[in-house]
Amino acid sequence: MLVIKNAHLVNPATAFEGDVNIYIEGDVIARIEPASNGLNGISDDAELIDASGLCAIPGLIDVHTHFRDPGFTYKEDIESGAKAAAAGGYTTVIMMCNTKPAIDNTDTLKECLAKGETCDIRVLSCAAVTKGLKGEEMTDIPALLQAGAVGLTDDGIPIMNENIVREVFRKAAEYNVPVSLHEEDPALITNNGVNRGAASDFYQIGGSPREAEITMIERDLAIALETGAIVNIQHISTKEGVELVRKAKAVPGNNVHAEATPHHIALTEEAVIKKGTLAKVNPPIRTEEDRQAILAGLKDGTIDIIATDHAPHAPEEKAKDITQAPSGMLGLETAFALANRVLVKENGMPFIEMVDKFTVAPAKMYHLPYGDVGVGKIADIVLVDPDEKWVVEGFASKSSNSPFIGEEMTGRIRYTVCEGKIAYSLVK
Repeated sequence: MLVIKNAHLVNPATAFEGDVNIYIEGDVIARIEPASNGLNGISDDAELIDASGLCAIPGLIDVHTHFRDPGFTYKEDIESGAKAAAAGGYTTVIMMCNTKPAIDNTDTLKECLAKGETCDIRVLSCAAVTKGLKGEEMTDIPALLQAGAVGLTDDGIPIMNENIVREVFRKAAEYNVPVSLHEEDPALITNNGVNRGAASDFYQIGGSPREAEITMIERDLAIALETGAIVNIQHISTKEGVELVRKAKAVPGNNVHAEATPHHIALTEEAVIKKGTLAKVNPPIRTEEDRQAILAGLKDGTIDIIATDHAPHAPEEKAKDITQAPSGMLGLETAFALANRVLVKENGMPFIEMVDKFTVAPAKMYHLPYGDVGVGKIADIVLVDPDEKWVVEGFASKSSNSPFIGEEMTGRIRYTVCEGKIAYSLVK
């Protein structure tokens, strides 16, 4: 038995907040009682965590993670990625498919899922929409879903063939699984990862215009409403994109979701000027006006999910010129604290609403039985001090490509419990 005593439970699934003791037997929450009752009915060998001064929240769920395994394990592998996730409070992560080979066949998918089963947290995976992520020929979607894929995506690469998009959406609607969409039209982009504006002017390059995202979101939302598919507009970066999602969500019966990354809510293109390639991401970090629109979308529910787009790269890769270095930054170990700092501390979002976007909303989109700290539920619980300040220094990830190194964060993950077992604890 694992007992968490004197925790302040914040559970958005039931809108409950209160001081409790949580009793875990095996991988399930057996009892939740008021902390004022004291501890009752625990065995002598019970493991006890004193959570005085800490919030207990559901285990975080990341719907957008790159673990680089197979093919690029010098950047990250499933084991190191899972450790980074646990350190960030995640009990469930969903991997993207742009590995080598791509997760476009059942053998590679099963290999990845088998590696995930050896980790201390839950590692799930999407399957690729097109073979080799080339956008030309659809994968065997029924077989991939049967083999354990939880969703579909060619993330990292937009699907340009409209006929394939429509057919995939129809398949997704038939099987009731989400399709996650990377929305950037490469035909409009001169240099990816850098906003066309102040950042591209600074580097004297063409950059990536906002229209590259807007046109793709507009096309895909129209097809989504036509087919009824569950779609997720990934890492939204423009104010126009937010408004397009807002209008689509106003249509009765829609199955539209959208995610924002912590870096898109915390930074502007000035970070790319100051931090260089460490802040180079796809889609790029844009203007303060775009950042404010994303914040507004999170507040009003237009954007329902916070996702990391955790994208490890080796130091020698990020040391290249701005036009040659790969796009992407680490996210798992800083996401919760960064969102807490920006959304809750700086912009007044209720803590329980922010937690919802890390837990209940992603679980709902993927039809997962997680994100709820309740009796009889799987014991995925994170203990966090929402007010503790700390400085970003080292990472459990194999990589260290983060523009937030040396920055102060607010909100510290102290324990991550997955299926009733401690996956991470911060020794102070």
